[in-house]
Amino acid sequence: MTRRSILAIAAAGGLARPALAQSGGRPVLLIVPFAPGGPTDLIARRLALGLGKPLGQVVVVENRPGAGGNIGAEFVARSAPDGQTILFGTSGPLAINRMLYPDQAYDPVKDFAPIAPLGRIPNVLTVNAKVPARSVPELVALAKKERLSFGSSGNGASSHLAGALFNRMAGTTIEHIPYKGTGPALNDLLAGHVAMVFTDVLTALPHIQGGRLHGLGVTTLERSAVLPDLPTVAEQGLPGYDASVFFGLTVAAATPEPTQARLRSALASAVGQPEVRQFLDSQGMQVAADLTGAALTTVMTEESSRWARVIKEANVRAD
Repeated sequence: MTRRSILAIAAAGGLARPALAQSGGRPVLLIVPFAPGGPTDLIARRLALGLGKPLGQVVVVENRPGAGGNIGAEFVARSAPDGQTILFGTSGPLAINRMLYPDQAYDPVKDFAPIAPLGRIPNVLTVNAKVPARSVPELVALAKKERLSFGSSGNGASSHLAGALFNRMAGTTIEHIPYKGTGPALNDLLAGHVAMVFTDVLTALPHIQGGRLHGLGVTTLERSAVLPDLPTVAEQGLPGYDASVFFGLTVAAATPEPTQARLRSALASAVGQPEVRQFLDSQGMQVAADLTGAALTTVMTEESSRWARVIKEANVRAD
């Protein structure tokens, strides 16, 4: 993500507020349950502009971070069921967090009406350039001979779960080192204090291109368009390995079906806009082929089931 792109999105988002004043209507709130500036926030802001056109309303992004996404998700679950407040959710608040936070105050299945999935973004398994492994099998062999560690953006984060799943499937015991965010984890990877990190493809890309890190595999079942020549982890001896992050839109459970259908249609229209699709592609997003509520319910259920065993076996606890 370049500085110019970020400024362009911010400028475009800034143009939405005068339009609201002219329309005199109440804006649709797109709740991002994470802090501003990260990949989820940037994708939501570009999507909000695309949604505004078919809805005929201004769509304003509002950040409500905290508790791994639970604070923003609960806000939407408790909001008026009128379609005016939408959650831009991810794997955590929509599927995984209820296994990490015993006191989670909402049920992602019972308290939300699913609009549709948006898609998935892969992480990439990266190692410090001095680590003598250039493929997943070489890394597995090295980990069974030497003591290695992997960094993550925090306990219970997708980067932590990706490493836990890797250990489980590869039969390795690579030590987990949690950090307070992706930046510190990546800094220690670059410095050689940890051997590997699972991080999003766009964060890893400049370091891979610069030779400071080596990408060993992407974590989706399909290769990433951003790194088309890099094999998946699943291709390299761990069939079925999938540690991607999914994105989906939900509203409060009692939202009428016609309102849900209107939002679903707007999402399909937004994804079909060339400028929106181009941006999603540039972020490495693998856009979902089935933009239905049933498809999102299936994704949420499958993700929850798939990670439950990993979380239990690795004794994963959230920060």
